Amino acid sequence: MLYKSRSKPEELLIFEYLDRRMTLPEAERNYYLFLKKGFEGEVIFDTLTENLRGECIVLNDLLLKSNKTTFQIDTLIITSNKAYFYEVKNYEGDYLYETDKFIKLPKTEVTNPLNQLRRSETLLKQLILSLGYSLPIEGLVVFINPEFYLYQSPQNYPFLFPNQINRYLRQLDSNTMKLTDKHRALAE
Repeated sequence: MLYKSRSKPEELLIFEYLDRRMTLPEAERNYYLFLKKGFEGEVIFDTLTENLRGECIVLNDLLLKSNKTTFQIDTLIITSNKAYFYEVKNYEGDYLYETDKFIKLPKTEVTNPLNQLRRSETLLKQLILSLGYSLPIEGLVVFINPEFYLYQSPQNYPFLFPNQINRYLRQLDSNTMKLTDKHRALAE
């Protein structure tokens, strides 16, 4: 059940307005395209999670605060026995995973999405505990773009690749049990 939908970020809206009115300098244009592509990837993942029919609560585009630290969650799915959160990446092209580094081939290092996932996981756990709940949490980096490939990907890392997403969501959908008022209160 969709509980919170996604809205277009204000920063992206501003860049869209500016792009219509002027020629953006190259750095700003690249940043605008980066924001746009990221949002498009999140919307694609939203359309997939909308098909979940089992007992779950789907919250998109969360801006949360824990211990005076603000953090963002692309998608949070609360089931009867676990809360799953997803960091959606719309990366395109060939990447290499090498000693905790993400490299866009041929040789451009990009921020490792695992760093953001780990930070969000810590803060989300703290927030849930501070609210008086004890629901286990699992986070995954979702690579949504079918034109993405990661060389040397460690098998035991929390990555969900384009060809795994539908199977993963079917499995998640089939393993849900009845939600309680506590789950709904947590979603609030």
